Amino acid sequence: MSGHAIVIGGGIGGLADAVALRRIGWRATVLERAGEPREIGAGMSQAPNALRALEEFGLGGPARAAGVPTYSAGNLRLPDGRYLQRARPGDATPLLAFHRADLHRLLLDGVPAGWLRTGTEVTDLRQDEGGVTVAWDGGEVRADLVIGADGIGSVVRRLLWPGTPPPRFLGRTAWLGIAPVGGLPGSITLGSGGYFLIHPISRGRAYWAYVATADRPDARFEEEKVEAARRLASWHEPIPALIAATPDEAVIHIDICDLDQLPSYVRGRVALLGDAAHAMSPDRGQGAGQSIEDAVVLAAALAGEATIKGAIEGALRRYDAERRPRTQATARGARADGRRTTSPAAYRALTTMIRLMPAALWRKGIAADGNRTWRWHPPRLPFPAS
Repeated sequence: MSGHAIVIGGGIGGLADAVALRRIGWRATVLERAGEPREIGAGMSQAPNALRALEEFGLGGPARAAGVPTYSAGNLRLPDGRYLQRARPGDATPLLAFHRADLHRLLLDGVPAGWLRTGTEVTDLRQDEGGVTVAWDGGEVRADLVIGADGIGSVVRRLLWPGTPPPRFLGRTAWLGIAPVGGLPGSITLGSGGYFLIHPISRGRAYWAYVATADRPDARFEEEKVEAARRLASWHEPIPALIAATPDEAVIHIDICDLDQLPSYVRGRVALLGDAAHAMSPDRGQGAGQSIEDAVVLAAALAGEATIKGAIEGALRRYDAERRPRTQATARGARADGRRTTSPAAYRALTTMIRLMPAALWRKGIAADGNRTWRWHPPRLPFPAS
């Protein structure tokens, strides 16, 4: 079966979905609210599950070229610099780190010219047995189905699931930045009430993030870089140096939120994907990765369908049945991990447990097949038509 889909949202999840649809012979119209295609944020890592999905799109090689191996999960430290666990020279790491813009560009390059329409803010959806019409100020388009990939503040989610609560503040806030510092292997430093993450990224840069507990959302500071530096002044190097090397305007301050679980990601011929369906805290590094997984599973569900009445709805129901349990479990796990890693009350027990764990056992747990989330393999997509 082939058809036409409207993808609402031109971020990593929406573009991944467009690439996957192209792979199975579908056509897509991607509607992006921003005036130009761009990815907001700083850095990220992608685990083996997401990298396998990119391989299925034919983007594994470009992803490996754009990403940088990071040993963050193998180098765990205390604020005074002592190591709880330490990666050994020559250890393999299954994680690749990216500037978000680099991964976004890789996916954007896989979307055919003319598929992306920017500066388009969706205002309405109307569906019937034959398809779905999407409207915006000054225009509309009709297609066989709609994928809402428009993020944690999703318009699609709000239009079709109007009774669902808004994003939920998780009691944590984060400062993010990119510093022109190369050669760092990646690490996580665990403090009482917060942690500091470092990933090396392309072109001799480092991505850093400081996640800390917060009493309320939307607390902002006149100089965000100064505030982050003040909080971390006594932590080991290169943490203060990384913050100092980051341009003032490049420090981003965000609050950590997620979404209540939905009973379904599908309504008729409309499906939610990525953060619009299952926004999660960053503590398992799976937000963008789960969006990429969504895209390949949705494409696989659509690929084998015959052109018969109800085929699209059936494919979307299978997508929901496969993706909702996994993504909701991942979101719950990320929320629990975030509580553990930033709770002052749990800090001593957590760091003691990590320090006492045999190094070989720790390395086994962070291997490519070391945990249930990373072991996931994508469904196979058909090869592109010649």
